[in-house]
Amino acid sequence: MNKISVLGCGRWGSFIAWYLATKKGKEVYSWGPEGDYSYEVLKNTGKNEYVTLDKSIVLTCDLAKAVSRAEVIIISISSQGLRGFIRKILAAADVSDKIFVLCMKGIEVETGERLSEILIEAGISKEKIAVWVGPGHIQDFTAGIPNCMVIDSHNVQLKKALADDFKSDLIRFYYGNDIIGTEIGAAAKNVMGIAAGVLDGGGVSTLKGPLMSRGAREVARLIKALGGNELSAYGLAHLGDYETTLFSHHSHNRMYGEMLVKGQKFEKLAEGVMTAAAMKKLGEKLGVELPITDAVYDICFTDSPLSNADGKNLCMDVIMRLFSRDTKFEF
Repeated sequence: MNKISVLGCGRWGSFIAWYLATKKGKEVYSWGPEGDYSYEVLKNTGKNEYVTLDKSIVLTCDLAKAVSRAEVIIISISSQGLRGFIRKILAAADVSDKIFVLCMKGIEVETGERLSEILIEAGISKEKIAVWVGPGHIQDFTAGIPNCMVIDSHNVQLKKALADDFKSDLIRFYYGNDIIGTEIGAAAKNVMGIAAGVLDGGGVSTLKGPLMSRGAREVARLIKALGGNELSAYGLAHLGDYETTLFSHHSHNRMYGEMLVKGQKFEKLAEGVMTAAAMKKLGEKLGVELPITDAVYDICFTDSPLSNADGKNLCMDVIMRLFSRDTKFEF
């Protein structure tokens, strides 16, 4: 698995290309659509605000070329655009012998489907699909600060091969053993990141402890209802990613929540917004109680502080609604 094409050259896509070329010596193509801001910055300067691309990396806007030459295709784009993007990939080249790795986190809003399910519906064998998720910020990785991540797949041999091949002194990989829980947990941690930002913006960061405990618990319920192992909520894909998502100033989702409460716009991608909408629909469909997710949804879509003069009071109103619920058993 030496020839790798990374489709998407934004924050994570550019890092993955950098990591696999510089740390693993892979033959890497980095693809982005012509005219796209992230692609044009890399084309013109060879770097972005996160990484400087190794000279061995081939930057291209030719999707057919990037797909055709690869043994492994890594996709790192906005999750809500995956369904349309996979159609473009299938129209561009024959992918019957390709391995797909999704390095992205989300749930499709319209269908409630996990991202790997979208690829399977498009005709790609589940035996050739893996997901790469877990904690870590690019700014830390490029500074030499290591972390642990997880690769999961229906195909045990594939996830072992990928994890063993991609590991380095910068990333220790674990084999996932529940792709449902891995994908749902990875997506849901972004919702909890927004909640953490709301607490920070509202001046009640001490509630992050209960947020971590109760957030993981409600995600565990959802994973179980979807047929996964509820213990996955306490693994690297979800609880293991809380430090980077709920506390770091690098976290887009945490920053989104904090700035939202302060009545300010956050211009970068925060996947947790649409994931909150998707999880709310899943919870209603499956009869699973998701109070924190519902609160995040209300703040993002119903009671938005951007149209409210006092975001901190709104934050406290949401917290009080959560606190006024009937007393529950913890487990």
